[in-house]
Formats: sequence, structure tokens, C-alpha cells
Amino acid sequence: MVSTPLRASLIAVNSATSWRTIRRAVAAVVQRASRRGPRAASGYPGDHHGHFDISYEPRPDNVADPGEVVWTWVPFEEDHSQGKDRPVLIVGRDDGWLLALPLTSKDHDADAAQESRAGRFWVDIGSGNWDSSQRESEARVDRVIRVNPQAVRRIGARLDADHFAAVADEIRRHW
Repeated sequence: MVSTPLRASLIAVNSATSWRTIRRAVAAVVQRASRRGPRAASGYPGDHHGHFDISYEPRPDNVADPGEVVWTWVPFEEDHSQGKDRPVLIVGRDDGWLLALPLTSKDHDADAAQESRAGRFWVDIGSGNWDSSQRESEARVDRVIRVNPQAVRRIGARLDADHFAAVADEIRRHW
């Protein structure tokens, strides 16, 4: 099916229009669509709520595994149809989905009380190759998102076992 912006562009084209003009119109529509950034995969069932088995199984196989930091689409909490590309720490699996924690390079230690009142809890995980600037990162342990394994854009790094154990402890503490 032709998208509405493309259909509008094609309707404006008449039989006397050259292929060059048509190519420009199509290129303009594609450029506008690409500026919107990545889109959420259809069928996102929502964040994971409830018990799950936390696992640490990183393997050097270029496939996202628990214990690895990957880049993928992360839906916004308030609207799952919108979001952005961010690093996440894979912490488990559920019915074909990977379970992951959103990461941030923002330091929440200074506003820990405020974050806690809002029901958000963070744990420091250090720095790694998932961030090109090697900034210190934190994992949000109270929000578990589902990640389609095919939607993983790139594998950033394996989190060391000690940091992963600290994350697992904090997940258990806040779930």
C-alpha cells in the first residue's frame, strides 16, 4: 500500500512530468520519513511485569544474549508507539522476547531520593564499548522492557559478571 505522503506526491505528478521529477518527489518523501528515526516494531506487547529468571549467558556469537549491552528501540513508558534508539542491558528471556533494562549516561546519584519517590531505581554499571565516549552508565532496574531479538541494532559489549550480579541484586530488591 502506498503511504499517504507518497500518494499525495504521486497524484501531483501528471503525464507530462518527467521521471526525474518523479524521482525527486519520491526522494523527498523518503528523506522526510528517514528523518523521523527508527520506529517501534509493531506488536510490542508492553513492558514486562512480574517474575522472570535473571540469567547471565553472554556468548561471543554476535547474537544478543543476557549479560550483554545492545542498542535497540526503547519505547517511551507513556506511549509505546514512540521511543528512541538506546543501549539496554539484556537480563533474561520471555517467550521469544529478550528482557532488558534501559541504560543512561546521566548520573542519578545526586537525585536518588527524587527518583526513588517517582518509583525509579538505578544501579551503576561502569563504562564500556556500548558508549563511544566511554561514559559511566546506569541501568534502570525497575523497568523491564521486551526486545524483539531481530530489532537489536548492534551488540555493544559484554557486562562483566560482578557488575551483572549487582544489577541482578537490585532487580530482586525492587521487584
